Amino acid sequence: MKIMVINGPNLNFLGIREKHIYGSKSFEKIENYIKECSKSLGHDIVMLQSNIEGEIINFIQRAYYEKYDGIIINPGAFTHYSYAIYDAIKSVNIDTVEVHLSQIYDREDFRQKSVTAPACIGQICGFGEYGYIMAMNALENKMKISS
Repeated sequence: MKIMVINGPNLNFLGIREKHIYGSKSFEKIENYIKECSKSLGHDIVMLQSNIEGEIINFIQRAYYEKYDGIIINPGAFTHYSYAIYDAIKSVNIDTVEVHLSQIYDREDFRQKSVTAPACIGQICGFGEYGYIMAMNALENKMKISS
């Protein structure tokens, strides 16, 4: 499968920010872990990150034009208010899984509402970087069921 992994704002600061929530692994180490696992699963992935909402929308649209089979997105704080990202996911008609490193339903009230998840085929949260691998497996399973 050809999968686009999109990470939103402040995820580039993993290993620096709020280690008690996100752990001490750097963003680069987490990216390398995801790349290694995707290779062993036989998937072709591209990893993208932006702190800018419009760039994330451009990534999603790029997935459409470049014919990706699936998208894995961690919208970061945009999860809670970006109807523009919701619309972008809905518009491309590509199976998308929302991932969060932390258990968002065990955090502040505002983090417990995702406006982007309803545009996705599912949401995975609370499993750290392994959530991305779970999302790859979910996309692969969805593709097998659909064909």
